Amino acid sequence: MVESFLLPENLPFSVAIALMVLLGLVQVLGLGDVIDGDAEIDTPGSLTIDAGLLSLMGLRRLPFLMWAMLLLTAFGLIGLAGQQALAALTGHTLSAWLAGPIAALAAVPVTGALARPLAAIMPRDETTAIDLVALVGREAEIVIGRAAKGNPARARVVDHFGQTHHVMVEPDNDGQTFGEGERVLLVRQEGENFRAITRGDTYLPQLD
Repeated sequence: MVESFLLPENLPFSVAIALMVLLGLVQVLGLGDVIDGDAEIDTPGSLTIDAGLLSLMGLRRLPFLMWAMLLLTAFGLIGLAGQQALAALTGHTLSAWLAGPIAALAAVPVTGALARPLAAIMPRDETTAIDLVALVGREAEIVIGRAAKGNPARARVVDHFGQTHHVMVEPDNDGQTFGEGERVLLVRQEGENFRAITRGDTYLPQLD
């Protein structure tokens, strides 16, 4: 069984399965936010064909990291199963250069079909539209970067609806920094960023 994974004609599919396992480990270790980052697919209204293609692929339904894992799994399993079935029927397999594109074409609609039910049961970020100023007074966790005055970091905060938002946060107090994993209290919004303090700090509102 292991030997079949290492055959040249099966190599693209074996690599895809290995990458899927690697991405799964990244997700388990909590590094998914780093990879997903701010990656979003914007589809202007005029690009209706592209938007339809993205919908068919399921790319707009799931976070990119999960979608990539789903695509790699579909590609790898379709390729390996197809090669095994072909070998059983004819005694021969296709070359990787031919089997790879065929499996990729089959994996795209399969990924889109699997993405629909998966997206339906997944909790989604920012499904409830709120004014971001409503996040003031809530606790946030720094997830990417180190926040300093004038150098905001990315933080995760949950609103009163239970929905997750990612915002940019910097300390309200001079000389203070926040590291990844640190929990802070959002005290005010300034432009697109939020100012924050730690629970033990005293907040003195600025007077206009």
